[in-house]
Amino acid sequence: MNFLLDANTFIEAKNRYYDMAVCPGYWDWIDLAFAEDKVASVASVGDELLDGNDELKEWAADRRSLFLPVSDAGTQAAFAEVAAYAAELAASMKPGALEEFLGGADPWLIAKARVVNAIVVTHEQFNPQTKKKILIPNVCKRFDVRWMDTFDLLRELEARFVLGA
Repeated sequence: MNFLLDANTFIEAKNRYYDMAVCPGYWDWIDLAFAEDKVASVASVGDELLDGNDELKEWAADRRSLFLPVSDAGTQAAFAEVAAYAAELAASMKPGALEEFLGGADPWLIAKARVVNAIVVTHEQFNPQTKKKILIPNVCKRFDVRWMDTFDLLRELEARFVLGA
């Protein structure tokens, strides 16, 4: 697959611009893109979505295969490198930034992207000056992992959501 989706891409879409009832075509498009081996995510993102209590939880529960395992040796090794770099970044950040980063899906997403040579899709923005949170793009840059947001993904894959006649 070419693209790995961050939890915020699902959550923001559901909560804002691609509400599941208003724009079901977006969610159908994810299914189609996954079936074509273009997009996926990682198990820890799936776990975050399953922790919710809404229609996104149900949607994710019906699509467990969309969320790739991270137990393979390559991802585990890449995770160790991502975690070590995050620890370096955390030295100049607010207390708890490292624990927050390592406790979520972000390092696994980046590690898996390194191993499968995928682009991370996230709404986080590169900001080397941040002191509050370890950001996905900041870590991706260090490991030469590309990233983009949902809208760039949709343009890249030429997604179209067209009303029926």
